[in-house]
Amino acid sequence: TSLLLMAGIMVTVGLCRRLTRRRLRSHQRLCTFLLEMFSTFQICACTNELCLLGSVEPKPHTALTLTYGFTVLHGLTLTGSTCNPCGTLQPMWGGGISVKAGGLKIAAQFVAAVLARMFMRFIWSLEMAEPHFGALSQSCSNPMQTTETQAFCIELLFSVVFQLTVLRVESVNPKYKVHLIAFLITMLVYAGGNLTGAIFNPALAFSLHANCFYDKFLSYSLVYWIAPSLGKFLTLSQI
Repeated sequence: TSLLLMAGIMVTVGLCRRLTRRRLRSHQRLCTFLLEMFSTFQICACTNELCLLGSVEPKPHTALTLTYGFTVLHGLTLTGSTCNPCGTLQPMWGGGISVKAGGLKIAAQFVAAVLARMFMRFIWSLEMAEPHFGALSQSCSNPMQTTETQAFCIELLFSVVFQLTVLRVESVNPKYKVHLIAFLITMLVYAGGNLTGAIFNPALAFSLHANCFYDKFLSYSLVYWIAPSLGKFLTLSQI
């Protein structure tokens, strides 16, 4: 059921993106906002569901396999979208897009994060699958299983590794590039998923752990917003 749900989300988002390109091509800003919002919604909604499947046996093989598989699917179906505020900083820094356009994309990403969280909580309330039972009763699921300093360093390091890799594989054939990035993300999740969740995406972190941001805003914003953003700026300074 969970796999069908995620497949349905991806098909729906694909249709929405296609319709947006056809009907709103002349409205550039609105088209950009909606495309980025739909794409980020897909990643946030599917990852919310994947987190519930993390306890499926055999652990962690099932979770890692699903992570790799859906990362590949996201890469193939969401071409042209960054879905990560840190990724949007690069063209802003290099002058590829204006600050206003970059701010519009980041706003779309956080709007999508909130909408995905609300949508998944509604789906979980229907209890269509066994992993959904009790999902709404969780407050802060506390992905930070280490000290705040160590969590900050892990998310910073993972962000630098991820962003440097993305820059290095830009010239690689797209059909191979998506697998390389998916493999890297899977390895990072394996290495640090049990400590911080290995998210390195501020919008995705907020969608997954919104309650934690409400309870401990300073700690979680430092680890899941500032650390990956700082990692991106460190990467840009090396270009």
